[in-house]
Amino acid sequence: MSTSAGNSLRIALCQVRVDPDKRVALANAQHWVERAVQEGAKLVVLPECFNCPYDTSCFPKYAEPLPRPGTTAAPCDTSVSETAGVLQKLARAHGIYLVGGSVPERSPDDQRIYNTSLTFGPGGELLARHRKVHLFDVDVPGGIRFRESDVLSAGDSLTSFALRDGIDSEPNANAGLRVGVGICYDIRFPEMATAMAREPHNAKLLIYPGAFNMTTGPAHWELLIRARALDNQVFVGACSPARDLSATYTAYGHSMIASPWGEVIARTDERESLVVADIDLNRLEQVRNAIPVRKQRRPEVYNTAQKAAENTAT
Repeated sequence: MSTSAGNSLRIALCQVRVDPDKRVALANAQHWVERAVQEGAKLVVLPECFNCPYDTSCFPKYAEPLPRPGTTAAPCDTSVSETAGVLQKLARAHGIYLVGGSVPERSPDDQRIYNTSLTFGPGGELLARHRKVHLFDVDVPGGIRFRESDVLSAGDSLTSFALRDGIDSEPNANAGLRVGVGICYDIRFPEMATAMAREPHNAKLLIYPGAFNMTTGPAHWELLIRARALDNQVFVGACSPARDLSATYTAYGHSMIASPWGEVIARTDERESLVVADIDLNRLEQVRNAIPVRKQRRPEVYNTAQKAAENTAT
């Protein structure tokens, strides 16, 4: 793993253009992942719906059955899930952790469709599967109207995984640096980020593949990324598709990485590009020690206030 003083991690966000031809999109994603590897990245991230236009009419046609996380790194059946096979091969061939953005998933159990992110480890093992918890159902007058729930079902669990080669600032490094995963609209829910940043997940880096649009992107994209980082004193990386004005849904772009201090440490514009940064875990500990809000929380007050509100309501 790329290190500085043994306590940092180089990550790369691949802001790729999404082609309506799935195989072209997968080949383009592979190209950008390989460029990220050339830059020394050990954790590589793709954007939301990187193999499919972000369009509810496309989700059923592009959906694939996806594997479930397990302890083995058996090859994915590419005849069943071409996308999972490509992601697994890339992670194993380059010895990287690969957060595979998100793709439409068709559950073989009930045929429901989910917006799902797969994370593969350097041995090709499937470390995590996150189904988007909060569906993007919005209607902004004069702006954007979109209803994921017309086609998609929501996930019901939080997701994190560990980087297991000893990169951690804690005395016991065997647990590895933990990374939490959300998808796009999930970033608007601070309770979810906070839950991932605390036990049992204890994530120090949150990753959000996302596809904000030209209404919400300029207004809220950077603000939310920095807020989730500052709220929880963690690093946050958010990876968007590149902007394509010919698409039915125009992504904002501007993938970026924010620090626990709330500043943007790496970003790009709307074009296809890489965002590369070294995540310094010493800096995370400095921020937490300087402003020890994690130790100063008073849940007994918050819980009392909640109970009082409930009593008032009744």
